[in-house]
Amino acid sequence: MIERANLKKNALTVLQGNWTNAVLGTVICMAISAIPSATGIGGIISLIIGGPIALGMAIYFLKLATNESPKIDNFFDGFKNFLQSFILYILQIVFICLWALLLIIPGIVKAFSYSMAFYIMADNPEITASDALKESMRITNGYKMDLFVLCLSFTGWFILCMFTFGIGYFWLLPYMQTTFAGAYKKLSAPKIIAE
Repeated sequence: MIERANLKKNALTVLQGNWTNAVLGTVICMAISAIPSATGIGGIISLIIGGPIALGMAIYFLKLATNESPKIDNFFDGFKNFLQSFILYILQIVFICLWALLLIIPGIVKAFSYSMAFYIMADNPEITASDALKESMRITNGYKMDLFVLCLSFTGWFILCMFTFGIGYFWLLPYMQTTFAGAYKKLSAPKIIAE
């Protein structure tokens, strides 16, 4: 079982003193992602840069969650593994959409099943996109409901952020990313089996 309260508390602890870079990096990544949509050439460019941006965010927040003193330029490290991060992003979208065609619920289940893939790639830069998805399915097996509830635990914050005209999301997203990076570390840690 994933201990939500501890994960969220740990995320807030590691964010202390790191909020500026975490928020600034999130704003930059969101701005880069929004530029293609604003220029009218949107969809294709968003697909192309979405993977490296997601990987860069995973790298930054995974370093933060493990107290490795991330730097703001870690947000752009996803472009160093461009091809695999691009493939991973496309595969996630395709598989989640295909599962969602059956009904919405299987799509949501698969979204949580694949939710750790970018953290896995951040932790193992040599891994292929398909292996990252397989590993994500393996480590989330039996924990998808816990991840869903963890995500739901941020609902109140999402509602409060609406009252800030969206500005609060720049603080909420780093909080969530750091929490989920911590969840990844818990899920990927070797399990001790009692005899």
